[in-house]
Amino acid sequence: MLWAYLFIFPSVFLILCLNIWPVIQTIMFSFQKIEGFLPAQWNGGKNYITLFTGKDEFAKALLNTAIYAVVTVPIGTLLSLITAVFLNRQIRFKSFFRVCFFIPVISAPAAVAMVWRWLYNSDFGIINYALSLIGIEGPNWIGSSKYVLISIMIVGIWSMVGYNMVILLAGLQDIPSVYYEAARIDGASERDCFWKITLPLVSPTTFFVVLTTTISALQIFDNIYMMVPSSSPSLKSAQSIVYLYYKYTFAQQNKGLGSAVAVVLLVIVLILTAIQMKAQKKWVIYQ
Repeated sequence: MLWAYLFIFPSVFLILCLNIWPVIQTIMFSFQKIEGFLPAQWNGGKNYITLFTGKDEFAKALLNTAIYAVVTVPIGTLLSLITAVFLNRQIRFKSFFRVCFFIPVISAPAAVAMVWRWLYNSDFGIINYALSLIGIEGPNWIGSSKYVLISIMIVGIWSMVGYNMVILLAGLQDIPSVYYEAARIDGASERDCFWKITLPLVSPTTFFVVLTTTISALQIFDNIYMMVPSSSPSLKSAQSIVYLYYKYTFAQQNKGLGSAVAVVLLVIVLILTAIQMKAQKKWVIYQ
């Protein structure tokens, strides 16, 4: 028994140091006033009161994050499933298409954001140029408060499809072929096979994709930070909860308020994860 504890001790120690302790420390910081290099002062729940009563931008950031998650998660999951089903068939250049869809996953997020920022450029971007060829005047995608969040969501969906496709593809290939053979013998069409066999049996993988994609969507930061300048008036319409955490903690040096934002996000993620774990019993079918 002692040897067993000795073998798991390094992993447990690293988890405590790198995962558990930072969470505890962040919760402690959220109840303190920590500005710059000044000593910390206990202020109770004033940071949370400031967030929920005196910070309109926090409510706006919550709304932006909610809209981003509600739009990107179902659309991204649906496109990933369609792509996985298509690439699971016997088609020509199947490996080539798989690589093409997976390229955004292995690309550096900073490089991806810079490329999309160039594509969205209102003066010489390819998107507006293509629209001008058909007589449409393209908007200022990044600089307009009306379109900036839509622009970020398009990049987010484009980035997630390749990764989720690989996971769903693995789930599709795990479905025994005898189910399809028996269904075809009984006269089932391709549509019937998809709705009665593929969709139910890939539901555990789909649930995993939805769960992880939701958590990732609630933590959106890099695309906003890289694509929208901090001086842009449209930033308020795009900044997320994590961006607000970065703004308070590092830009304004208010670590106490930033920690409160992080704790609120942690609670939201835990609640949504618990709801999804409870709801999956009604639609996920395990073999």
